[in-house]
Amino acid sequence: MSFQAPAFLLGLPIVALLAVAYAARQAGGQARVAAWASPRMLASVAPRRPGWRRHVPMALFGLALAVLVVALARPQASVAVEVERASVVLVTDRSGSMEATDVPPSRLRAALAAADTFLRRVPKQVRVGAVAFNQDAATLQRPTTDRQAVREKLAALVPSGGTATGDALAAALRAIRLEPVVNGRRPPAAIVLISDGASVRGRDPVVVAREAGRLKVPVYTVALGTPEGTITVRTRRGTETRPVPPDPRTLQEVASVSGGRAFGAGDPASLDAVYRRLGSQVGTEHREREVTSAFAGGAIVLLLAGSGLSLHWFRRPV
Repeated sequence: MSFQAPAFLLGLPIVALLAVAYAARQAGGQARVAAWASPRMLASVAPRRPGWRRHVPMALFGLALAVLVVALARPQASVAVEVERASVVLVTDRSGSMEATDVPPSRLRAALAAADTFLRRVPKQVRVGAVAFNQDAATLQRPTTDRQAVREKLAALVPSGGTATGDALAAALRAIRLEPVVNGRRPPAAIVLISDGASVRGRDPVVVAREAGRLKVPVYTVALGTPEGTITVRTRRGTETRPVPPDPRTLQEVASVSGGRAFGAGDPASLDAVYRRLGSQVGTEHREREVTSAFAGGAIVLLLAGSGLSLHWFRRPV
């Protein structure tokens, strides 16, 4: 919560002083009653006393006054609104380690299923593109509102080769830079990177992520897989099993330097939850909205409630 005219908040201590004065006056009144009649005689002299009810209307009036003071300060609330023509590029690792089945049916198939969830979740006006990478990075689809086109490109992926994460991030940034300028500025954009291993070729992904941060393009990363993940590879002597643990540390740094956020996913359910969450985040941005009318309306309701209770109980508005 922020305020456009915070100086008016100095009126709140005045409201507090009025409340203290009211409490002191009530205490003084009790003392005067005790001086006028002994406690034993009060029941016969004043058999019906309002008790706590006499304070309720004044409490509501005081609260209404405090709310009106806050309204004068013109409060603002940060709300999430959908961003027109925002662009999101899904960057999917298709290296050989994505064959691992520790995330069933395989890391790659689980990633593609979660990407489909993301495409259903993200607001319709958001343009989504796709980049896939192993030792090479390829732009499969420029950002578009055609979800089916993105699904078809992703569905054709097969795992093979090494990992060049930095090159993939650079390709995603190029796709974003090619997006048309609207009203003199480039629309908001984000990158969602899902990978399971350390980058072994091409550009340093952290360096590219810093560049993305300077361009106000956050990178949301998902470290897919478990430390126990393995793949079977063919060698001259036959086959052998190799461990393929994820690399969450690098992905955490990529997200941090770009202004994004890092997630981990060791099973299909958690991966699906991450993509659902991202789908609702990357297509929105927080903007300040003035909520003065809401506070003013609340103050009016409190005033009416206090007056109504006073009329009902004491046959007078105050």
